[in-house]
Amino acid sequence: MSESYSASYAAAGVDITAGYKAVELMKQHVARTMTAGMTEGIGGFGGLFELDTAGMKRPCLVSGTDGVGTKIRIAQLLDKHDTIGIDCVAMCVNDVICCGAKPLFFLDYIACGKNIPEKIASIVAGVAEGCVQAGAALVGGETAEHPGMMAEDDYDLAGFTVGVVDRDKVVDKNQTAAGDAVIALPSTGVHSNGFSLVRRVFRVESADLTAPIEALDGRGLGEVLLTPTRIYVKPVLALLEQVEVHGISHITGGGFYENIPRSIPDGLGAKIEKAALRTPVIFDFIAKSGNIPERDMYNTFNMGVGMSITVPKEQADKALAVLREHGEDAYIMGEIMAGEEKVVLC
Repeated sequence: MSESYSASYAAAGVDITAGYKAVELMKQHVARTMTAGMTEGIGGFGGLFELDTAGMKRPCLVSGTDGVGTKIRIAQLLDKHDTIGIDCVAMCVNDVICCGAKPLFFLDYIACGKNIPEKIASIVAGVAEGCVQAGAALVGGETAEHPGMMAEDDYDLAGFTVGVVDRDKVVDKNQTAAGDAVIALPSTGVHSNGFSLVRRVFRVESADLTAPIEALDGRGLGEVLLTPTRIYVKPVLALLEQVEVHGISHITGGGFYENIPRSIPDGLGAKIEKAALRTPVIFDFIAKSGNIPERDMYNTFNMGVGMSITVPKEQADKALAVLREHGEDAYIMGEIMAGEEKVVLC
């Protein structure tokens, strides 16, 4: 343990020694994420990663950054902090995989009102679990105390990832054609978007988040809402090795109407069969509780589809087989059609 200590800084609300203890507690979690490219332990000024580009003709680095948003408030109200880090990793790695990039490493940033080492270590445990699921190394991070700006129990979490892809293998939406199949990868629930609306609908600050709810199959609202975002990296990487993929969309904020069009070129759109969708009960509960119109639901939430993938119709069966072999209960939810309307729900 370092001998560094500042009584004056502590009086101002920043406990340096708590930071050191947090680093010690989180090292066991970071160790789980070690990959071949990770060359230094946590605690230095920069995270080092040795890049292996063997077999790549034109290696391209792909970066992604994001936070968890106000879902963190649910974790705070439940005083459960060991899964929110999975969401943080997911929001970043699920983005870079959309162009075919394999995530290499990840860094996190935690801002808090007061550094409680055990709490910070619990958050990082979730980050490490997300990195393990994504096959990425947790090469570093930062924790900052913000006394006077944040309440002692408050914190925010953001992250950053870098991946690599051969330029010639980047997923190219311009290969998309009418008749292509649109495949759904199921979500685990609300994931990490739309929580400002969720919190307003359920008035979470005063609600009993642990009481069993019949409409949620007897689970508590807090448990359902805090379910971590699914990480799709490994199944999608396997798919890219075996099937021609024309487009991938991570269904995040903005739902179907904002995200699916991002993987479709001009002159084409996606026709989605609502009857085919496997929508978790939480979404119907949100819609009924808040009297939210269907259009708004599909324009805010993932509605049970965490990621959409477009493949040639003749390769759809093979794509489903590969995805299912790697743990995804994938299914066809629609097809690509000619037209200027980007998303048609029917």
